[in-house]
Amino acid sequence: MADIDDIIAGGGIVFRPAKKNDGKGSGKVKTKAKKKQYITGAHGSGSARQKAKYREQRANRHKK
Repeated sequence: MADIDDIIAGGGIVFRPAKKNDGKGSGKVKTKAKKKQYITGAHGSGSARQKAKYREQRANRHKK
């Protein structure tokens, strides 16, 4: 209860940024989205095929 009273009285709450992980991990998130099958749409998902089509169109946009 004392903590709540201090906050209400004007102390407020201090939000600090999260601590960075200096351990083994580099902080990157591993994802399947950058693997070749997903980029080319070869794994069979309709969504992936559509995205692959858009990527191909974008890559060919400035080729003459």
